[in-house]
Amino acid sequence: MTRGRAWAAVLLPEPGEGDGGFPLSERGWRATVAGMHVISAAVWTLAVVTTATRPEGVRPVVLAVLAVLAVAYALAGAPAIAAGGLRLRSPLYLTVLVAGFAVLGFTDPTMFFLLFLAYPQVWFVVGGTTTGIAWTVLLAVASAIGPVASAASGDAAQDALVSTGISLLFSLALGLWVSRVLHQSEQRAQLIDQLERTRAELAAAERERGVLAERERLAREVHDTLAQGYTSIVVLAQTAAAQLDRDPAAARERLAVIEEVARDNLAEARAVVAAFRPVGLEESTLVEALHRLAERFGRETGLAVRVDTGALGTGPELRRDEEVVLLRGAQEALTNVRRHAGASAVVVRLVRVAGQVSVHVEDDGVGFDPAAAPGAGLEGLRGRVAQVGGTVDVASAPGTGTRVTVRVPASGAGP
Repeated sequence: MTRGRAWAAVLLPEPGEGDGGFPLSERGWRATVAGMHVISAAVWTLAVVTTATRPEGVRPVVLAVLAVLAVAYALAGAPAIAAGGLRLRSPLYLTVLVAGFAVLGFTDPTMFFLLFLAYPQVWFVVGGTTTGIAWTVLLAVASAIGPVASAASGDAAQDALVSTGISLLFSLALGLWVSRVLHQSEQRAQLIDQLERTRAELAAAERERGVLAERERLAREVHDTLAQGYTSIVVLAQTAAAQLDRDPAAARERLAVIEEVARDNLAEARAVVAAFRPVGLEESTLVEALHRLAERFGRETGLAVRVDTGALGTGPELRRDEEVVLLRGAQEALTNVRRHAGASAVVVRLVRVAGQVSVHVEDDGVGFDPAAAPGAGLEGLRGRVAQVGGTVDVASAPGTGTRVTVRVPASGAGP
């Protein structure tokens, strides 16, 4: 942002305009330049008219100076103002300006009302604060030499110096203030640019975090549903193959269960893709879904499975995500029973205690040391349960069976 535009932004502000680093819009800047040209033409015309009242000996010199200043403004000053400063035209115009006012100081100091235009023009065309100060001081000194040198008395010379000093101080004060505004504007522009970059980086990081979270969610869904279903299909197929010759009826039962598991897996895959609730909860309650899960588990493994929901009682309804967590917890626990427990019986309990609803899956199998074998499935289950503010407890020891407990807060059905 140039000093000229900073002056225009301060002198002719546009409320609501700007982009943080450019207080004056392009349209406002063009209007300001046009206004500067109109004012310059009007003041120059007034100066020419005033010259007609000057003595004949002075008039040609003053008119010549005004003509030179007008040509310099048209060829160098106006383009420099419009462009906010040009490397060659700016110093050329300022040199002519200083020289012109030096001549006016010796010929007709009454023309110094033109300084009303000259001082602001200095700041409109310079490229820096130091340069602006230097040209302003130079212009003031040049305009003061004539009046001081031609003063008839010391008092007159002193008056000329005081007048020049006042105009100089006013111009410097206004110029430095505009420079300070410009510096603050540039800082604000840099800050806004940094904020925009930070916002873009945060948005990218948030998108990446969302992608990773969705991958983890899909990985848990696949592990808790499809992977377990395929494991069941493999085990059932092996069992059916072994029974095919010696017990065709049992083999057909296993094949029927394989078909049922495969259909459920297909439905689960569609549900995962559509981000819907688990198939087991689509048209039934959590209690009904647990009964179906236990019944099918018993058919697949031949184990005695009992579901106990007598301690559920009444209380706030579970949200959908809380029901999903409890059902997935029961599925993960039963999968571990199938793979590792070597159990003969399993109990699934649904309990409500002190505002929490828990599902317990307990077997009478071989047990294990939870600290030594945490298991990827249980770790994934803990992550899923933590998302709804719940907890997972595993109680087991070698030779004593295992109890997996999943607790969630019954926070009430959400919208």
